[in-house]
Amino acid sequence: MQQLSLTQYTEAPSAGRETRAAAGDLVVTFPQRDLDPWAEGRTFARLKVRIFRTILQQTLRDSWLQIVMMTVLSGILWLVLFFLAIDGFVFLKNTIPADLLVEVIEVIFGVFFVTLMIMLAFSSAILLYGGLFRSPDVGFLLTLPVRPERIFVFKYGDAFFLSSWAFLLLGTPVLLAYGVVMTAPWYYYVLMPVVLVAFTHIPSAVGGVICLLLAHRILRRPGLLATFVAGVGILGLAWGIWYVRTAFSEQTLAPEWFQQIFARLRFTQHRLLPSWWLSSALLEASRHQLGESLAFVGVLVANAFFFRQVGVWIAAGLFRRIFSEAEGGQSRRRRARLHRLDQVVYTLLGCFPLQTRLLLLKDFRLFRRDPVQWTQFLIFFGLLGLYFLNIRRFSYETYYQGWVNMVSLLNLAVVALLLSTFTTRFIFPMISLEGRNFWILGLLPLRRQTLLWSKFWFATVGTVIPCCGLILLSDSMLGVSPLITAMHQLLCVSLSVGLSGLAVGLGAKIPNFREPSPAKIAAGFGGTLNLILSTVLIVVVIVAAGLPTHLLLGSWTPGGSTIVDLYPQLEPTLRWWWLLGTLASPAVACLFAAVPMRLGIRAFCRMEF
Repeated sequence: MQQLSLTQYTEAPSAGRETRAAAGDLVVTFPQRDLDPWAEGRTFARLKVRIFRTILQQTLRDSWLQIVMMTVLSGILWLVLFFLAIDGFVFLKNTIPADLLVEVIEVIFGVFFVTLMIMLAFSSAILLYGGLFRSPDVGFLLTLPVRPERIFVFKYGDAFFLSSWAFLLLGTPVLLAYGVVMTAPWYYYVLMPVVLVAFTHIPSAVGGVICLLLAHRILRRPGLLATFVAGVGILGLAWGIWYVRTAFSEQTLAPEWFQQIFARLRFTQHRLLPSWWLSSALLEASRHQLGESLAFVGVLVANAFFFRQVGVWIAAGLFRRIFSEAEGGQSRRRRARLHRLDQVVYTLLGCFPLQTRLLLLKDFRLFRRDPVQWTQFLIFFGLLGLYFLNIRRFSYETYYQGWVNMVSLLNLAVVALLLSTFTTRFIFPMISLEGRNFWILGLLPLRRQTLLWSKFWFATVGTVIPCCGLILLSDSMLGVSPLITAMHQLLCVSLSVGLSGLAVGLGAKIPNFREPSPAKIAAGFGGTLNLILSTVLIVVVIVAAGLPTHLLLGSWTPGGSTIVDLYPQLEPTLRWWWLLGTLASPAVACLFAAVPMRLGIRAFCRMEF
């Protein structure tokens, strides 16, 4: 047996110092501890290119349907927003005086970009948290001779890309439409992508800083910080409701109404807001003020680099410590007991059998402990709730009561589409993620059907409560009739059952046990198929029961005349449509849930783990 001995040290000019040990033909190379920053950056850039190329090839091979659907739907949405924005700017240009038009456009751009800026910061923080502390490759990267801030920059690029594409999809049609209507010069279109990219870096970097600081404090005192954040959120929500409800007078579109709007939204024009820099850069360019526009572009670019560098500095000092605390947890031992919230949930689930109740509690714990899930849930449903609370301020009933019923029906459709997105993103991958550790559950006296039914009840109960609550809030604020309110509640329950059964059944029928990321599981063929079938179910239920209810009971004139009063010959058809659609909607939803659940249970029971 040959013995290995260290014989020489060599200096490699391309890769730095290396230590070599040789014995015969055996050579062991030990790389240096610290890479040159430029070499480190080039290495991670090549890694990023290779990962992107691999993902693109796999997506083209396995998920071509998803690419086609996303491209077509994104193109349709972009064109719809573009032509709607053109019509809106043409209307403003033809109806508002020139001296007031400038202020109106500034307010519109200010509100639009402030809203997108806040959403970008939240989404970047959530995505970066998942990339830094929930991704399995970060632990491996920290063992390499690379700086921790390089890993932060590497994951920050992913979060920036995933959070900014929606902003570009929503922002570019509005800005292009403004340039077309206002006949902006050529450099307006040249500067547009520059300012958009620079602007998106600022809230994304701020979200990264918030992610690191909050993760650092949460791991130290989670209970105190959670209480503080919840208190601040409740106070902020109460203030926002009061602020909006007292903002407008009852005389909509009157001069006093415009003055109140400008006064209330003046904060969006603050000189320290990046959204104001962005809107000023584009507005000055559209007014042929190239010098002023370039000055704002320089401010955006400089602040984008600055806030990104702040995130790099914080990651250099805190990221290793935060990751170690996240992986190691608290050193002191704690008694095994139920959390107070878990105790409440366990008590409320007393109607279920013991095994199902324990599985439901386990899924609730996973949801509660994953900020990536509950933060997105709270943000979207919280925004809808805030909108429903203030929907009456738009005074739909001033014109036609039929608008009230139409808006209530559209609100139901929006909640249903949002629900389909959440079931595809969070419910569909649950079986795939459970299957990797199924051997643990396999040791228990537990039937596999019980596991699937627990997922179904978890999804159904978890979606019925917020969706029915939001629709009830919307209908009560709009003042719709009790009959329509009861109909909407029935449709909400039906859609929750159908979408939950569809996601759980397809997740068991088309699982992906090799992929650890739930986002990638949902983005595969099974997730795309689930989203398409969910959309079909929503369209069928809304058209079958919601549309005839709206046509039959909604009034369409200021005097309160219904469509039956205007066209009596349509009354028998509408009543039969309403009756059959009302009876068929729950049946269709149960069918969409029962068939996938049966197929999923059969496939799941035959699987070998």
